[in-house]
Amino acid sequence: MLYGRSAEISALDEVIARARDGSGGAVVLRGEAGAGKTALLDAAATRGGAMRVLRTTGVESESDLAFAALHQLLWPVAGSLDALPEPQRDAVRAALGLAAGGAGDRFLVGAGVLSLLAEAAVPDGLVCVVDDFQWVDRASADALLFAARRLGTERIAMLFAVRGEAPVKGVPLTVDVRGLAESAAAELLESRHGTLPAQVKRELVALTGANPLALGEIAARLTPAQLAGREPLPDPLPGGARLFGERVAGLSDPARLAALVAAVESDLSLVLRATGRLSAGRPAPPGTDTGTGRAALAELEESGLAEVSGTSVRFRHPLIRSALHEAAAPADVRRVRAVLAELTEGDRRAWHLAGAVLGQDEQVAAALVATAERARDRGGYGAAATALARAAELTPEPRARAVRLKDAAGAAWLGGRPGQAQSLLAEARERAGEDAALAMEIAQLRGRFELNSGDAAEAVRILAAGDGLDMLADAVEAASYVGDTAAIVELGRRAAAYPEGFLRDTVAGIGLTMDGDAAGPGLLRRALARADELEDATGCLWATAAASALGEPDLAAEMAGRAGRVARVSGMAGQLPVVLEFVATAERIAGRLARSQAVSEEGLALAREAGYENTVAAHLANLAVLAALRGEEEPCERQAREALAIAIPHRVGLRAGVAAYALAMLDLCLGRHAAARDRFTAIAAAGPGAGHPTVVWRSAPDHVEAALGAGDEAGARAALAAYERWSAHAATPESRALLARCRGLVDASEDAFGEALRLHTNPFEAARTALLLGERLRRAQRPGEARAHLRAAWETFERAGARPWARRAQDELRAAGESGQAPPATALDALTPQELRIAGLVADGLSSKQIAAKLFLSPRTVEYHLYKIYPKLGIGSRTDLARLVVLQMAPVAGDGML
Repeated sequence: MLYGRSAEISALDEVIARARDGSGGAVVLRGEAGAGKTALLDAAATRGGAMRVLRTTGVESESDLAFAALHQLLWPVAGSLDALPEPQRDAVRAALGLAAGGAGDRFLVGAGVLSLLAEAAVPDGLVCVVDDFQWVDRASADALLFAARRLGTERIAMLFAVRGEAPVKGVPLTVDVRGLAESAAAELLESRHGTLPAQVKRELVALTGANPLALGEIAARLTPAQLAGREPLPDPLPGGARLFGERVAGLSDPARLAALVAAVESDLSLVLRATGRLSAGRPAPPGTDTGTGRAALAELEESGLAEVSGTSVRFRHPLIRSALHEAAAPADVRRVRAVLAELTEGDRRAWHLAGAVLGQDEQVAAALVATAERARDRGGYGAAATALARAAELTPEPRARAVRLKDAAGAAWLGGRPGQAQSLLAEARERAGEDAALAMEIAQLRGRFELNSGDAAEAVRILAAGDGLDMLADAVEAASYVGDTAAIVELGRRAAAYPEGFLRDTVAGIGLTMDGDAAGPGLLRRALARADELEDATGCLWATAAASALGEPDLAAEMAGRAGRVARVSGMAGQLPVVLEFVATAERIAGRLARSQAVSEEGLALAREAGYENTVAAHLANLAVLAALRGEEEPCERQAREALAIAIPHRVGLRAGVAAYALAMLDLCLGRHAAARDRFTAIAAAGPGAGHPTVVWRSAPDHVEAALGAGDEAGARAALAAYERWSAHAATPESRALLARCRGLVDASEDAFGEALRLHTNPFEAARTALLLGERLRRAQRPGEARAHLRAAWETFERAGARPWARRAQDELRAAGESGQAPPATALDALTPQELRIAGLVADGLSSKQIAAKLFLSPRTVEYHLYKIYPKLGIGSRTDLARLVVLQMAPVAGDGML
């Protein structure tokens, strides 16, 4: 029975009730040991009515075993795995040990866990209970928290209990479980010990902090005279560090031995066999037991300290395990570990060996390395990092130790723990000695760390010291983030010395093109001719860079989109947030604004989870641009400011430039031409680390428009001249259309505007061109010709949600003599960005499972969105939806403008 916990129960009830109604959520119960968190979880688990309950409990002795807690939680519903999208199903099967290998991507595992929990929630909902979260293994914790942050449309309530200040990242709702109110504490005491004098109750409550466990355990140790107030309470009270220590000490030697074994390994069979072997002092044949273990275990259960639950031995409270370890001599613990290592295999054996060894031991270290490899293959990078770090401690040979520290750093990084990764890598550097090859591997990893979350210019310095093509490519990537053209040129010339190939041609071609060397574009064209052969996302991103260097944003957008599609289903080992930077930018440049918004929102969440600060800046900057295009001042300025706060000190010129571009576009959208011109001029003048040549190039058409709007014809002509140089090798229709529009503006050429409109493949940019042409025609006293262009622009801007542009087009249209009603909304205008993405994928013929795999959702979440979409559009089937999307979103680019 619970005493005085009505507020806590009410908070849990609310989370459960909302989940039952289809608005899932998570909550953290946080409190000290003995505060009553487990009792609250037990009570909450019974309050969901018909809702299913799944439970797992973190066990300290299993905290290094990858996916141990997840296995316990999901095993009862493993039969539903076939309902998952194939990439998610395979990732979860591997995590649970039901299949070998796996994609090795923790995001895929997390998405699969979410999907499996969604299946388990049918038909009545699910309460997912996670106790002692502070001891849940890292791989399980990552997957569970990934799911917990994405429960909005699921009928799932996730309840976490955690001791102390252990972080539960991304779950904002916390219920603090403190000591009981004095009246509730008194009620608890009297329920167990009858009526007590008020003074005794007050003193016990004060001295224990009203901690329920301490109250019960300490009161049970007092004499009747002390409880009755006839004798003073002992000073100090029995308990504290001795809360369970005295009861442990009261066990017989065999029972205490069995308890120590159970504190190290909870499996009942192993506890019995190990206890028998340790008691006899000689081997006990597998599958047998001398009887000593069973007798000792019976005494342990009678003491009330532990119980047998199924095939496990469970302690009444985690503090009992701590008391057993404190009471045991280190040599006794090692002896228990050694025997358990003889009786186990695989990961358990490796960790028991590590607990038994004294000093360094290569065989034990090698066993831990094998454990790390298995965890890494299943996406358990945090567990792999822990195993490799321990392996390094046990490794006697200095070079091998440094290699294992380096590998541990890489695993920690991919597990979203950049601080741990940096510490491990620093130690690896110290121990690398004179080994040049190893030092270079460590430097490359260090450079990648800096590029993702640190100083991008420092990443260039580190990576440029390398002499292999892969490291030179990394250095070019870093220099591209900084916006350091001189470094890109120099590194490209170094790459040209390597044999012909896609990566070499791309890296060398980018550098030579930026240097004005005529050979550069040819190398890039040759690289892009191989684009159809690319099978990995990294290669597609290099193709994106090649197209961008040629001045072809439409081809760059196509290749970035392909990178995103590949990354979602192939397992990018934690790099998906980075890939999504380029996907979101490509969608925006292609005019698919709603898609860009949805991708950046997803990428921002993933980047924050992974600890990739520079990627956080990238997505914030892109979201700021989208807000600018919609004329939303507050979010644009806030997101740009947040992006700049990361990008400027980290010298990520590309993202700083995009954030500055967002502010310039906001001014342009709102008709503040002089302010916009000044911002674009500042962008063009910004050096490496604060600006970027690509941003200057891509913003040149906007710069031209702003300068002319401000009456600065010379500035417009200068921007056009620079844009012509940048676009000299561009051959795609959209790149030629933008150049034609700029010439139309500067030269007042209707023919150039007409050419731009014929060439445009990007509907948003086409609308901007139509608006500019319509304005000129109206002011030239040709309103009849202007109206068609202005009307088309107005309709496009309205569908895009670009309110400032739409108002401008509407005002011009009225001035041209057409009062005009607002353009009729298309059916798809009612959909959210996420619903639009799903609708588009339905139109492409994808099933709910396939859509879920692409968007890291559960299939049931996809179905939920579809059932919201149908009534909004007045349709009743996927076929109707596909037909409607094709009709209203053709050409393809039009869908993303919504």
